[in-house]
Amino acid sequence: MDAEAQQTERDRSSHPAVPEEISDTEGAEGRSRFALVGRAADWLPGGRITLTVLFCLFSLLLLTRFVIQPFEIPSGSMEPALRIGDRVLVNKLAYRFGAEPRRGDVVVFDGTGYFGDADYIKRVVGVGGDQVVCCDRQGRIEVNGRLVDESTFLYPGDEPSEVPFDVVVPDGTLFVLGDHRGDSSDSRDHLGSPGGGMIPVDDVIGRADWIAWPLGHWTRLERADGHARVPAGPRITAGTSGRTTADGVHG
Repeated sequence: MDAEAQQTERDRSSHPAVPEEISDTEGAEGRSRFALVGRAADWLPGGRITLTVLFCLFSLLLLTRFVIQPFEIPSGSMEPALRIGDRVLVNKLAYRFGAEPRRGDVVVFDGTGYFGDADYIKRVVGVGGDQVVCCDRQGRIEVNGRLVDESTFLYPGDEPSEVPFDVVVPDGTLFVLGDHRGDSSDSRDHLGSPGGGMIPVDDVIGRADWIAWPLGHWTRLERADGHARVPAGPRITAGTSGRTTADGVHG
């Protein structure tokens, strides 16, 4: 028995198990990339610090081009929510995957050909198919027959509008107003201009979601509740008329 046991042990030791091996291609690729980065750093003045700065700048460029872009507020047309000099962060993905601007959203749009050769920031009051009327006997705006409570964002002392209007918003466009109605050039002022004061949804750059600067004014811009309760209107393809001026937002 002892001899058999010893022979078995010798047999096993004489045929060692073949180790399971895989080619380290990922490691090789990683080392290759690392070497490439090292050569790039050696080539650049300042070495890895310069490379890191360039990478950060490139990432920031992609971020502001496709995701979030800061804009400076140059006028008081959106007071009291947005003051002159405030920097807002605009979500450029908010309407890129099937979603569309909603009543009450604060949006930045390209006003070229409609408001002027600049970007503007306003609040959406009417979307495609809505009938927007101002004003009832108490001076309030109606959208699709529903009175809109604007007390939470309208500039203190301002009327909803000193200019009466009754418009139907065509599909694919927006009717927009500033919160400081007495100091805002908006859809009311361009009813007689090309486009009838309506802003094409395709020209919307994004939704203003945050006030980022100054730090003491940091806050999230919420959708106005008064507009959220407005019922949907019929889908319409025609608009109406009005008057003209301008204020912009700096990107």
